[in-house]
Amino acid sequence: MSNTSVAAAEIARRIAEQTAEDLFILDVRNEDDYEEWQIPGSTNLPIYDELLKHDFSTLADRLDELPEDQEIAVICVAGVTSARAAEFLQKEGFDAKSIENGMNGWGRVHRQYEIDGIDGIVQIVRPGTGCVSYLVHDGDEAIVVDPTQYIDQYLGAADGRGLDIVGVADTHAHADHISGARRLAGELDTPYYLHKEDSGALDEVSELVDGDVIPVGERELDIRYTPGHTPGSVSFEFGDALISGDALFLRSVGRPDLEDSSEAAVREASHQLFDSLDRLIDRDDETVVLPGHFSDEVVRPLATDLGELKEESTNELLSYVEDGDEETFVETIVETLADEPANYNEIKQINWGKEQPGDDAEALELGPNNCAAN
Repeated sequence: MSNTSVAAAEIARRIAEQTAEDLFILDVRNEDDYEEWQIPGSTNLPIYDELLKHDFSTLADRLDELPEDQEIAVICVAGVTSARAAEFLQKEGFDAKSIENGMNGWGRVHRQYEIDGIDGIVQIVRPGTGCVSYLVHDGDEAIVVDPTQYIDQYLGAADGRGLDIVGVADTHAHADHISGARRLAGELDTPYYLHKEDSGALDEVSELVDGDVIPVGERELDIRYTPGHTPGSVSFEFGDALISGDALFLRSVGRPDLEDSSEAAVREASHQLFDSLDRLIDRDDETVVLPGHFSDEVVRPLATDLGELKEESTNELLSYVEDGDEETFVETIVETLADEPANYNEIKQINWGKEQPGDDAEALELGPNNCAAN
């Protein structure tokens, strides 16, 4: 790494550890790209097209808007134009660096978190895309849940703790990111667990069945069938923890329209989801909910006691389940669905085994997370 660049992982670390007070993130992409997806707390100066032409005139005119007493981390799409901007700013006396590989690099960052009060679960957060996965372990054995395509992250997390990965599971067939579960299981010659309703054209899948367990060390990962987001969605219980997949998030629930977006299908799936959530929340209030995604929550790790989640007003849809108001739950979902995840149809085809990932596999999933119902 040169003295004009900084790794995206380092920026993520400083943000997560709240040591970024002296950091100013300058995003030089076009405004539309910035509005769609950005690093939280960054500032946009849309000069991307100018920088491509080595035109620094607008940047020079706006120097008085930049802090002289903070480090400036410049980001673009892939790190090219941001490097030009950082070099220009350094010549003007600013402490400026380019974030390596731009937003592409930001989208690949993963961070690991232990969870207070929960023994045997490591949460692995991908801050750039809102994806959350888990390393569930006991003794010297581990199960990986919902891994991204960057399987080295999980191999490293296990190796660093002296764990052998004995199984890999997906809570459902993902629509927002390419799963690394099959590849990880294949490389390690371990079972790949998935519910049959989400298996598509896949073979060599170990079927997840409601009420069954996956052994890990001397403990067990309990399977709970929670359809609605997808026909084969499951959640897992491990001691006092509930890995809720895309059934239940901290501020919303999983959207039910990515299998079939017709209103009739969305309504039917919403009713399924209501029933699944009704069963999930019938647990001790001390149960720790560990979701499969997040939006803009800054708390790390992403974990909330079920009792607190039911009492808080931040999850409107869950409150309807708590009140037994199925009609309002369904109508709210139908009326407030957010934009669909980018390239979700192609991603689903890959995760179903109906298409093979190509050279664009990394680019396909970059962007904001839109798996929540509202």
